[in-house]
Amino acid sequence: MVDFYERNEILDRISDAFFAVNTDWEFTYINAEASKILFGNADQLVGNWMWSEIPTAVYITLYAQFHKAMLEQVSVEFDVYYSPLATWFGVKAYPSSSGLSIFFQDITQKKGISLEKEQHYESLFKYNPDAVFAFNLEGNYLQVNPAMERMIGYRADELLKMSYLPLIPPEELEKTRSYFYHAAKGITQHYETKAIHKNGGIIDVKVTNIPIIVNDEVKGVFGVAKEITQENNHKMMLLQAEKLTAVGQLAASIAHEIRNPLTSLKGFTQLIEKTLPDAKKNYFTIMKDEINRIDLITSELLYLAKPKAQGFKSEHIWQIIQDVVMLMSSQALMNNIEIRTFHLEELPVVECVGAQLKQVFINLIKNAMEAMPDGGHIDIVGSRPTAEVIKVQVMDNGQGIPRELISKIGSPFYSTKENGTGLGMMATQQIIHSHKGTLEITSQEGLGTTIHICLPIDEQA
Repeated sequence: MVDFYERNEILDRISDAFFAVNTDWEFTYINAEASKILFGNADQLVGNWMWSEIPTAVYITLYAQFHKAMLEQVSVEFDVYYSPLATWFGVKAYPSSSGLSIFFQDITQKKGISLEKEQHYESLFKYNPDAVFAFNLEGNYLQVNPAMERMIGYRADELLKMSYLPLIPPEELEKTRSYFYHAAKGITQHYETKAIHKNGGIIDVKVTNIPIIVNDEVKGVFGVAKEITQENNHKMMLLQAEKLTAVGQLAASIAHEIRNPLTSLKGFTQLIEKTLPDAKKNYFTIMKDEINRIDLITSELLYLAKPKAQGFKSEHIWQIIQDVVMLMSSQALMNNIEIRTFHLEELPVVECVGAQLKQVFINLIKNAMEAMPDGGHIDIVGSRPTAEVIKVQVMDNGQGIPRELISKIGSPFYSTKENGTGLGMMATQQIIHSHKGTLEITSQEGLGTTIHICLPIDEQA
């Protein structure tokens, strides 16, 4: 057997710091490396109470761990930073009936590599321009980066109390759940969806969900998201521009060819009608209505093919709208519809082509009237959401438009009306865009439709 002196010689030669204490926490043995940590001579320290020799920098950590080992008679293993020597130690303590045997191993180099890796990961996570986040398998947020906070509007501490479900619009929820489910099963997912910003707005996002796999088992899901709202808007504007170009080319090629024979048809129809008895004139009424319809379509096509070039000038938007309301008032009265205006006089001037904006509001009021066959009211409301922009809302309480059809409005030859061409709304959108403005439509079936028009203020006026 190894005797007492041989054992001490072996412990003195090992490179790790080692010391032993009895059940009263008194040193019973200290090797050479341990005396360096304790800043004292080993022979002088033996017999001293350990807790009077431990530096305050590690006192609390060692106290808790060593007492656990002693009281519960279980070994403990942990890392501790020892600031007096600027060193990381891996500490192991083994209990026995007579006390504790304690090893301190210098792990500074290993810890440095580990910390560097952690910092690399933290930098990738914290400074990533895209939103990065982690979920548990129930879809609750475990970690979010600053870009996620900026994208969605919630603070990290708010998100860490939530799952992703309240942030997804109802119409996107089933699809998004399916993607998350497959990621939680270990299959990386790439998809686009929508998210609800804290301010209530809806944003478009492109998402990648990556399973978090530990020891061949999925423990959670990583997510990387990028907002693409502006990108999608640009695509829609480009698509709309392509549609306008296509309609313009079509209009330029056929409108004049239709107009010339149409004029002859209208003239001869009127002449023949005068020579026939009244009993047969009903047919000519139908013929004239259809010819007038063709004439209306060609007029709209001609505008789309080549809008009239007119000079922009500063005008009061309220005056333009009041002129339109007066023009449409008799038709509204016949249809049991009241047109009401609010806050228009408060709006500043805009740089515009007055005749074109009049056409816009004539089209919108006519559409609103046709949506209310049983009568109702049309409200035209002015506001100033920012210092640079005015907003005019045209609201009716008519039949409304199904959500899935709203995005199609303004497409050539698409209309929610039985006899509509879609060209009037297309021309309306084109006029607003030529005025550097925006036009949006919101609607609820059975409750009505609101057209939101924003135009820049004339800052030179």
